[in-house]
Amino acid sequence: MENGAAQPVIVAIDGPSGTGKSSTSKAVASQLGLSYLDTGAQYRAITWWMVTNGIDTDDPSAIAAAAGKPDIVSGTDPSHPTITVDGADVAAPIRTQEVTSKVSAVSAVAEVRARITELQRSIAATAEQGIVVEGRDIGTTVLPDADLKIFLTASPEARAARRSGELKGADVNATREALIKRDAADSSRKTSPLAKAGDAVEVDTTELTLAQVIECVVTLVEEKRAAK
Repeated sequence: MENGAAQPVIVAIDGPSGTGKSSTSKAVASQLGLSYLDTGAQYRAITWWMVTNGIDTDDPSAIAAAAGKPDIVSGTDPSHPTITVDGADVAAPIRTQEVTSKVSAVSAVAEVRARITELQRSIAATAEQGIVVEGRDIGTTVLPDADLKIFLTASPEARAARRSGELKGADVNATREALIKRDAADSSRKTSPLAKAGDAVEVDTTELTLAQVIECVVTLVEEKRAAK
């Protein structure tokens, strides 16, 4: 089907770290001519800004007071997704261990989630061909009316092995413990917790190759688009 003739489709892909969300989402968007949004990068970006500007990330009221200050812009080209804060490219610094260790605390603050959720909805609403949006609360909170919701899962062992591979030599057991800790924080927060939407399709990626996961999701999107 020609992209120009295809119905725009909004795809929400949720799940915890290390399930292959980013790789899958970018590949699916590229194959189907859709825009792509990494919402986790936005939360990392606002966390990076807080750390850089000396905001106490253990103080929710301080985080809330500053939530509206940074100007966060996300590029939605799946082959080259970009993110800037106040005009500066932060694609590399937002991936540091310091930001990773603080992002759950910052993300749990209601004012931060309201600010970033509004940003995400505006990006999705203006994606002409449609968009693949990946995160933790997309199908439940950000885009509850998405055309297709997918929830990726995998065993903690598989996720730790993948993530430590990405982190080049990181200790797998330490990575596994960190992932489980982050899952607990993200799943138990009061505002928009990590959760599977009732109408989401669950895909367990533990035993699948990345290519198999991509193929599965592309098929689901094409079926949904054909039915529109």
